[in-house]
Amino acid sequence: MKKILFILPVVLLLACEDVLKEAPKAVAVETFYNTAGEVESAVNAAYAQLRATNNISGQLGAQLEAYTDYSYGRGSYQVLSDFQGLNSTNIPRTDDGWRLFYLAIRNANLVIQNAPKGTSISQADVARFVAEAKFIRAFSYFWLVRNWGGVPIRTEATLNEPNVKRATPEEVYTLILADLKEAETVLPDKGAQVGRATKWAAKSALAEVYFYRNQYAEARDKANEIIQSKQFSLVPVTVANDFDKVFGPTVVTTPEEIWYLKMTRVDGQGHYLSMFAHHPGARLHGAGGFFAHYTDAQLNPVFKNWDNADLRKSYNWYKWDIGLGSNTYLNKKFSDPLAPTGTGAGNDFPIYRYADILLLYAEAVSRAGNGPTEAAMDALNQVHRRAYGKNPAAPSEVDFKLSNYNATTFANLVIQERGYETQYEAKRWLDLKRLGTAELKARIKAATGKDVADKHLFWPIPVGELNFNLALDPNKDQNVGY
Repeated sequence: MKKILFILPVVLLLACEDVLKEAPKAVAVETFYNTAGEVESAVNAAYAQLRATNNISGQLGAQLEAYTDYSYGRGSYQVLSDFQGLNSTNIPRTDDGWRLFYLAIRNANLVIQNAPKGTSISQADVARFVAEAKFIRAFSYFWLVRNWGGVPIRTEATLNEPNVKRATPEEVYTLILADLKEAETVLPDKGAQVGRATKWAAKSALAEVYFYRNQYAEARDKANEIIQSKQFSLVPVTVANDFDKVFGPTVVTTPEEIWYLKMTRVDGQGHYLSMFAHHPGARLHGAGGFFAHYTDAQLNPVFKNWDNADLRKSYNWYKWDIGLGSNTYLNKKFSDPLAPTGTGAGNDFPIYRYADILLLYAEAVSRAGNGPTEAAMDALNQVHRRAYGKNPAAPSEVDFKLSNYNATTFANLVIQERGYETQYEAKRWLDLKRLGTAELKARIKAATGKDVADKHLFWPIPVGELNFNLALDPNKDQNVGY
């Protein structure tokens, strides 16, 4: 069983070791940031918003999983698979994501502003906790800028200012990069608890930011720093169910984990996105399931063309007729038959794991150098070998051959492999967006037959923000189509 560190109302620490968990109910502000324990609790309050049930490991992730080329939304998420923008049911869900990210940013800003004023805390601890808060702030803004475009930048300098103009995406990225560069310099190699940000989490985030911005040489070099550190490795598998060693509900950590949102079987502290995957009759989730996403073995070309010998296919999907025919499949990547409630599954939610970094490195190497190299191909093959139950570190008959690929075909191969590897991790839509609007639209059209409307590319700025932030113009600052 996982050992959990709980934080109850931010000033109280309960339990012991190993895994970071946060459940803050209130935050003291001006008089609170005096000791290392108090500042650490305040940092934990910022983490809590990232793993809230309506954020990326839950309801917001469910939004993104309805946009993929490998599956479709059902019920209230079905309209999202039309790629025509959000309806009145789904807009409040993204609005809540906005609220949670900005709450994480506010909590991080409080640490950045107040920790240096602490009366009983070392300068080393101040630097470490401020860097951790800046990592959380950067990560939150990275999600905001990719899904909403330019957004208001709220830092410790504007903490109490309600009216903040909408920044450009470039201005947001400037802050993100500055925060992450400080975090990678100051954060430790290993966190005090599993789940805390480390220098490797910061390097992974930097690599992803560069990757998303098509700065491929920078993305390649940052990913290579992680690879060359020898700190991480793929968990080997021989049969499909061995992937439970990576994604299962009782896993505490693995050599593959760089930074995950840590979950436990406690109501409100668990992996909520898994609830959206399952059918109650399958008994793969203790609380039942919403079966809000599915795929079709005959109609979906991504699934249909996927090699059945790839163990990820049988691990990730199970056949279940949800009233749409016998060819429907549901995703079982995150399963917890003992989950006590819908928000209490024990599966951790991967943000950065070594497989991601290997695939990012492979594609970035090829794009930066106008073609794949032996190192790029080996990075890809490590992930591919593991998918077929082979030793990731040893050449295999399933390996792709460098001589068979040029820059274009290799990029397509890695994008395909990323699609298989990261299913149900709320990553595919953003992966396709970074390829550019034309390519995203072409890939979605090929997989689903649907045209992606321009308004579907970004979520609407919440009406509440437009109404109460007087620096915004509702007519000029709202995203296209809303």
